[in-house]
Amino acid sequence: MKQDYKNIGLKNKGRLGMKLVVIGGGPGGYVAALQAAILGADVTVVEKKAVGGTCLNVGCIPTKALLASTDVLSVIKGASKFGINVEGEAKPDFDAIMKRKDKVVDQLVKGIEYMFEHRGVKLIRGTGKLISNKEVEVTKQDGSKESITADKIILATGSVPVTPGVFKYDGKKVITSDEVLNLEKLPKSMILVGGGPIGCEIGYFLNSMGVEVKVVEALPHLAPLEDEDVAKQLQRIFKQNKIKYFVGDGITSVEVKGDTVTATLGSGKVLEAETLLIAVGRRAYAEGLGLDDIGIKKDQKGRIIVNEYLETNVEGVYAIGDLIPTAALAHVAEREGIVAVQNAVLDKKKKMSYKAVPGCTFVEPEIASVGMKEKDAEKAGIQYKVGKFDFRGLGKAQAMGKLQGFVKIITDEKDVIIGAAIVGDRATDMISELGVACELGLTAERVGEVIHPHPTLSEAMMEALHDVHKQCVHSVD
Repeated sequence: MKQDYKNIGLKNKGRLGMKLVVIGGGPGGYVAALQAAILGADVTVVEKKAVGGTCLNVGCIPTKALLASTDVLSVIKGASKFGINVEGEAKPDFDAIMKRKDKVVDQLVKGIEYMFEHRGVKLIRGTGKLISNKEVEVTKQDGSKESITADKIILATGSVPVTPGVFKYDGKKVITSDEVLNLEKLPKSMILVGGGPIGCEIGYFLNSMGVEVKVVEALPHLAPLEDEDVAKQLQRIFKQNKIKYFVGDGITSVEVKGDTVTATLGSGKVLEAETLLIAVGRRAYAEGLGLDDIGIKKDQKGRIIVNEYLETNVEGVYAIGDLIPTAALAHVAEREGIVAVQNAVLDKKKKMSYKAVPGCTFVEPEIASVGMKEKDAEKAGIQYKVGKFDFRGLGKAQAMGKLQGFVKIITDEKDVIIGAAIVGDRATDMISELGVACELGLTAERVGEVIHPHPTLSEAMMEALHDVHKQCVHSVD
């Protein structure tokens, strides 16, 4: 008789009799471990650093903690517009901001460790190496080794920043996001190489702290993965905040002399700063995993090749997150972790869907998108329509003083929502509604019939949905 797994919980830890080893305790790895433990597997996680991985320790969370301080500073400086008088000058305290960031990270790391303990997940500090599809050798922090047998294995070791030789990375004057989030003091100036989410978010934060920022993006516009109309809004934001940026112009050489870093662009322009940050992407980190020893296939970029069920070519070994050729995003890794567990532990045939992957940039105002971009639809030969609505037309936006930005909806010839973008306050929270619509294949007409509360910023989505059919009552077009 087939067992009902729905009610397996805390009291059933290890009851399945299946041993699962997860190598890597980042967003994908720790979520996979907890999901497997809830389902009743005996779970061991091997992690050499703090649990939570890049996202929690030197990525998403610390960056957002820093940007939260920027938001507060911005509110205080603009208080007079709302009839609030603040005496004296609002000044950032960098040391206090960094200490708060560290506290937030520390609390969340301890939270994961507590959940491991509560769910019966064993955590081993060290590095894991595949001996076979049933055995992992762990080299612990003290140098000792331990062999662990497993029925199934999930690889989730994540990624590290790319540091091309031209930039002369040294971890001091030329740094990555790993180092910038642990600065002991603010530099007077910084060149940021890469106009994606990392470069833009860190640049936005440092600018608010008084650092002279120069962002360099080799592609035609900032936020190169977004459509041009979204990128233009971001570039307008940067101009308003006096953040210098150079687009369509890559760096050809870097020199470090004394306290100065000099970067020469392809156009011949020369930029100087106290520090240079490399934010041009990340690469899969698979060193020491023993992939070649047991014959696990990789692509030309060193990423592990998996099938539609996230299993490698070696039976019983799965891979998720930045290790595989999918979007290097924490929320993607988390979902992959859950799907991999359902397949590995419950022997399901669950497939990953990447139809509605949201992407977010946390500047002010925020940028979020999901599904296809206009350029994707054009490339695919889709006869698409666009509905758009500016936040300026909303009563709530006027009341809040948050006028900048818009909502854009993209539909195919059958009116099915295939993509969306939002630039505006709370965009990263609101995009989820459109993500659901995109994933489920709902039409603009059907979602537009949903009553949205008034007065809210979410009404901009409703208006944009109506605009797909040119039925937007609050538009003068």
